[in-house]
Amino acid sequence: MEKSQKELRVEEKLLRLTEDISETVLSGDQLPVKLIKLLLENRELKAIHDYANTVSITRIGLNDHGPVHMKKVCYNALKILRLLHEAGIKMSIENEEAGTLTDSVLAVMLAALLHDSGMTVARKNHEFYSGIIAYSFMNDILREIFPCDEDITRITVIRSLALEGIFGHMAISPIHSMEAGIVLVADGCDMTKGRARIPLEIPTKPTEGDIHKYSAHSIEKVRITKGDEHPVKIEIMMRSEVGFFQVEEVLIPKISASPAKAFIELHAGVSGEEMKRYR
Repeated sequence: MEKSQKELRVEEKLLRLTEDISETVLSGDQLPVKLIKLLLENRELKAIHDYANTVSITRIGLNDHGPVHMKKVCYNALKILRLLHEAGIKMSIENEEAGTLTDSVLAVMLAALLHDSGMTVARKNHEFYSGIIAYSFMNDILREIFPCDEDITRITVIRSLALEGIFGHMAISPIHSMEAGIVLVADGCDMTKGRARIPLEIPTKPTEGDIHKYSAHSIEKVRITKGDEHPVKIEIMMRSEVGFFQVEEVLIPKISASPAKAFIELHAGVSGEEMKRYR
């Protein structure tokens, strides 16, 4: 199960970001680095990611739901989490005194890297199949991170938070934590043309997934930075107006359903033209 060059590049960026967050945000706490290394080296997770793509692209004709996508979502989620933290926005379990910021980071990482694992089963209700697949997998991984019996409460909180992020990433089931809301928005932000390249190269008759493929193919860049008026700014640059479908039908509903929505501003537009401010 070899990794593509694109997957390796995403992994490198994800590892660097995780290391930076551990050092600068978490005061040197290396648990996120330990977790990301375990996940990136895990053969079962690699098999899940690869087969999710087989089902999504080859069987159903949708776009990438595999290793590159799930790792990009993790990268996006960590960027959003850091921007919110830098703006003084606390995560839900911090406010509730149920866990630490490190616990939030671990939960967000697990949710992002497992949110589409249910695509190995089916598209419809895949978020719930993802939860089934992720439950025992997360137990095993978290036991490596927290081997002592007294860590059971911490494991329970992280696992539950990650499951909320997985179940909620389609903006169908209501979510209530900032952590799950971050995963929801991060998933919607992975919409660039590279994600649509593989299905566009496979000859097919017209299908119901075509609008997603062609709208995603028109997206040139998604940029997540510090906002002008809010902690997080999301900018979508596209080469044609068909990309507005992706923004308005996929990303905006996810932002609107996210507990983090009040902290996000969204801009989108065709390259060379004035950007449209949505929120």
